[in-house]
Amino acid sequence: IPKMMIDLLLQFGSSESAGSGTQKLFFDKPSRKRVNAYAGPLAGFLEKHLDVYAVVSSDMNIITVGHRTERITRQ
Repeated sequence: IPKMMIDLLLQFGSSESAGSGTQKLFFDKPSRKRVNAYAGPLAGFLEKHLDVYAVVSSDMNIITVGHRTERITRQ
């Protein structure tokens, strides 16, 4: 996963609790719109890389990143 996508996740991604004080960051529809507005003409190139997620600790240190293979359901 490109470092640029991790940076975009940290800046624009939506979050939900992943348990034990961690957060899961991902791109949902509103966060994708924020990325598209930020990226301007590059948005089309980024679109295929937006199905990623990151799990971060409470102090925003990255624990793991990965590709989403299924939809994230909110509780």
